[in-house]
Amino acid sequence: MTVALASQTFFLAAICAALMGYAIQRGATCTVAAVGEIVRQGSARKLAALAEAALWVAGGLLAARALGLIVTLPGSFAVTGWTVTGGILLGIGAWINRACVFGSIAKLGSGNWAYALTPPGFFLGALSLPYFFPNAMPSPISTGPNLPVWLAIAFASFATLRIIGLLRKGRGIGARVWAPHEATVVIGITFVIMLISVGAWSYTDLLMRLARGMADNLDWRLALFGALLTGAILGGRTAGRLSSKRPSVSAITRCCAGGILMGWGSALIPGGNDGLILVGMPLLMPHAWVAILAMCGTIWVALKAELAMRP
Repeated sequence: MTVALASQTFFLAAICAALMGYAIQRGATCTVAAVGEIVRQGSARKLAALAEAALWVAGGLLAARALGLIVTLPGSFAVTGWTVTGGILLGIGAWINRACVFGSIAKLGSGNWAYALTPPGFFLGALSLPYFFPNAMPSPISTGPNLPVWLAIAFASFATLRIIGLLRKGRGIGARVWAPHEATVVIGITFVIMLISVGAWSYTDLLMRLARGMADNLDWRLALFGALLTGAILGGRTAGRLSSKRPSVSAITRCCAGGILMGWGSALIPGGNDGLILVGMPLLMPHAWVAILAMCGTIWVALKAELAMRP
């Protein structure tokens, strides 16, 4: 690959990362918020929006595979007790943090600076895993994308109807506030473009690689993380949500502790909920589905208990 082509490819990936951050902030994309909507309002709109992001990734991967744009895809891991434990820790950490790894980016984009400590906490969790869980060892399994061909036709029909519906609503990037579904469509599409251009990328994967001492391609991975944060802050500013909030001691403690627990859980599974939703679930990886179900179930129980204890 020539230097010029590599630069163009990275520029495209950086634009997609910024758009993803913008969409995460504008759509308030968060697993905790999605489960909280079920508990408090009996609605699953936000959870359905997250599922739709995975559906768009699956459809995009099918199209990319048909066009020969994808050579290799991430492998899966065996489902073990550590998978469930990791999902539970991920759920507890997200509940304590009051946002998952998606939601932390959205809150940062709104100027809630306490969440700047969630990624370092996540890193510390992944780094300290061998000391707290010395026997945990994820087991990779050899598997390819298990996406049936008929799904391509179903997705093409769905995507056509979805895009027509969005155009009729008149919602776009210039809209004042994006609805969750609009935001997750952008997240799914930009993620597929990034996967094709630079490979599977998520900021939790970056933090786990740093914790393991894997510094390959560190420069562009950090640059994409910066683009993601820049997009989120721009999303908050254009929506009128960006206002600097001085973090309290309790908020700092909560974000650090939540980050550490999410780091432990993600390392045990392995995978953060961003990568599990955008890679594992679309590729029908069993460990991703089990972990996300354990995470959502844990958040549901924690929120129900929290409501029950209120006077």
